[in-house]
Amino acid sequence: MECGRCASSLERPGDYCLVCNTGNADTVVLDLDRDRATVTMLDDDDVLGETTVTTMPEEEGESAVIELRNYAGKIADEIRRKRPDEVYATGDREVLRAIRGQSHHEFYRVTGEDPVETVIERRGERALEVVDLPPMEKLGGSHTTLIGSRDGRRAVQTVAEHPHVKKVIPGPIDAGGTGSQSGLRAKVTRADGNGNVRLLLRDGSSVQENRIVTTARDIDGGERVREDLNEALDDADLY
Repeated sequence: MECGRCASSLERPGDYCLVCNTGNADTVVLDLDRDRATVTMLDDDDVLGETTVTTMPEEEGESAVIELRNYAGKIADEIRRKRPDEVYATGDREVLRAIRGQSHHEFYRVTGEDPVETVIERRGERALEVVDLPPMEKLGGSHTTLIGSRDGRRAVQTVAEHPHVKKVIPGPIDAGGTGSQSGLRAKVTRADGNGNVRLLLRDGSSVQENRIVTTARDIDGGERVREDLNEALDDADLY
């Protein structure tokens, strides 16, 4: 493949051109299995090509940790080569968590039998506004107490870090729930008609419902944000 701007030869489809400093792929889609990953490069709605990364999973112990880290590193390197604006991913969560640990990109979860086609269809929708504020500046409302101490604050910060979250408004604490010994758990509920969601925090017998104002304009957009938020909470071991 050649660079679309200067026609220099690229080693792999969609690579960033180091000759003229131009990106050739604006989106990367990851379809992840534990032993095989397909990395697809898009430019607008055009599929530029795909790369396959494979591994032989180890069963357990330090060798398994090293193998997974190396596998994720190879996939993360493919992303770095493209310097895309967006990265979408589906498949094995353990692999995705490992890649996130080696990449600075924001990852968006995508579902469906054909993730590439799903991403292309999504691109035709109206883009959501990005909120460029520090997470704690998004915290507001009359209730300032969060249940779960450090884990409760970590859950709220995880949600507030999302670029399509405008505001997190903590709600009152209900201490009349059923007790649990599992520690704090967090979950984002289904979006309402305006695209907003709610963050439920449960800690022992206490429950707190926190309103999340997003930049989505409807249920579909809100559901996309909800999926991203629950994925982030899962990665933080809070879901």
